[in-house]
Amino acid sequence: MQRKEFLKSLGAGAAFAITFPCLGSCSKDNGENGNIVEEPTNVDFTIDLDAPEAANLATNGGFILKNLVVIARNLQGELVAASQVCSHEGYDEVRFINQNGGIFYCDVHGSQFAQDGSNLNAGNGRATRPLKVYQTSLDGTILRVFE
Repeated sequence: MQRKEFLKSLGAGAAFAITFPCLGSCSKDNGENGNIVEEPTNVDFTIDLDAPEAANLATNGGFILKNLVVIARNLQGELVAASQVCSHEGYDEVRFINQNGGIFYCDVHGSQFAQDGSNLNAGNGRATRPLKVYQTSLDGTILRVFE
């Protein structure tokens, strides 16, 4: 093999070695900024507020994630629930944050939603549709989240 051919084949091999791993990890669905998933349907589950998994709900502004739903105790002490899946591009990165009285926020592209699911920043290249909000009912220490 001629030196020129060797370098040419090495260059193609090196390019392949660098590019191939990136094909799997450089896509927008690599988990680094969340996963693209379908919005949950037929939501109906319960949470025991005395269970360790619900500990963050003991304080105003705290939240937990369960079944692709964000359950939060808002700043007024009420329990609210919304889809963890952003209506913008379907990333599962919606969280509850203590901003502007408490909002649902997706940190992938900065979409913000009021507690009723309405879009707070439509027209900024972010979500244009509202966020799905679920009903909650409390019976003793058992919180039901449902559609």
